[in-house]
Amino acid sequence: MEEQQQAPQPAAHPAWNPYLATCPTRQVLDCIADKWAALVVGLLIGGTRRFGELRREIQGVSQKMLTQTLRSLERDGIVRREVYATVPPKVEYSLTPLGESLAATLEELRLWAERNIEDVLRNRATFDAAAAVASESAAASAAKNR
Repeated sequence: MEEQQQAPQPAAHPAWNPYLATCPTRQVLDCIADKWAALVVGLLIGGTRRFGELRREIQGVSQKMLTQTLRSLERDGIVRREVYATVPPKVEYSLTPLGESLAATLEELRLWAERNIEDVLRNRATFDAAAAVASESAAASAAKNR
């Protein structure tokens, strides 16, 4: 009999299973899968940034959304927030060692997106065109049957 090879088991707590609704790893995935979080971490790979710099560099993010994202990343230990006692107060954000380990993974995801965006856009256009034809055909058929 041929022996089946088992897939390697992750070196994680055996109770952590993000496919279960109650697993706390889902909370982490929710945070890091957020586009704003990924963009913040991506910018912080390059070094410490102030809030205004992050806001200028991440086009489209609102002040409220950036604040929420930074708080969430700080709470999870991914981003460090340092406040300097100056007038006006100076606040800087940087990656923690945990954040740096996440940054490498997110960088790979960003590179994948850049390498594959043309295929994704082409697939979307093909899908949308087929859906439009199907919709027009269904509408024409419904009008004909009235």
